Amino acid sequence: MKARVMVAGLGLLLVAAGLFTSPAARASMAFDGAWSVLIVTDRGTCDRAYRYALRIANGRVYYDDPSFSVSGAVDGAGRVQVGVSAGGQSATGVGRLNGNSGQGSWSGRSSTSQCSGHWEAERRG
Repeated sequence: MKARVMVAGLGLLLVAAGLFTSPAARASMAFDGAWSVLIVTDRGTCDRAYRYALRIANGRVYYDDPSFSVSGAVDGAGRVQVGVSAGGQSATGVGRLNGNSGQGSWSGRSSTSQCSGHWEAERRG
């Protein structure tokens, strides 16, 4: 369960299209819309894969689960840097969004395990 929370929260962040109103963040608003994010574990004991639906509006990511602490941004070139934490777990991810898709890598840890992998995002609307 802890690993799932860590992976789930990371999925929310990986397409967080900007959290500021700078010119770069306004450019990131091009990523607004509904997205589907696939989080895949390549190393470690986290669950193999999860898919999450989220919405980006005005450069911010929205998801119905407030149990995650989320921070992240994407610049005008689509470069994504994200972080998520819940309880004693944390994860970070980097990657790039480009048009209607994106990809990158992530890593995370809890008090008992470490995991890493890759993510893929696809715009749904």
